[in-house]
Amino acid sequence: MAMGNLPGQGADEGDGDEGDGGVFAEINITPLTDVFLVLVIIFMIAAFAVQKEADKAQEALIEQTEREQKSGLKVTLPAGAAQELSPADASITVTIALSGAIMVGQQVVADAELDAMLQAAYVKDATTQVVLLADKGVPHGRVVGLMERAKAVGLTRLAIATSPN
Repeated sequence: MAMGNLPGQGADEGDGDEGDGGVFAEINITPLTDVFLVLVIIFMIAAFAVQKEADKAQEALIEQTEREQKSGLKVTLPAGAAQELSPADASITVTIALSGAIMVGQQVVADAELDAMLQAAYVKDATTQVVLLADKGVPHGRVVGLMERAKAVGLTRLAIATSPN
């Protein structure tokens, strides 16, 4: 805050009245403006970061929805640190929904047909890997049972699909 005599009433500019000079106060708003501009910049950067996170979450949701629409079965995979499978290797994907429905590839199959499909995959290529996509609510015994059925026909390369953390 600046203080001083009013203009025209200084000690050397008087009309003879000593001590009759008033005091004026002036607020310097430059530091206040600087603080507000810094706050605006901080809020702009924070809003940008929040928007980026929201976009990532939206993309993940869209990807999951597309995957569900393609498969026809809603499967919520358990979280885990997963390794990528080699796409060059022959593989058969078995999806187990919470309802108990089974899908091999993109085709819903009856439980009785599963053994024949696994046998056909083994005959085609003995090194076929079986990828199980089981909903996290499916009983453990059901998943192990399907793994045992795959081993019974000779398919020993088994993988359980998980979602990224």
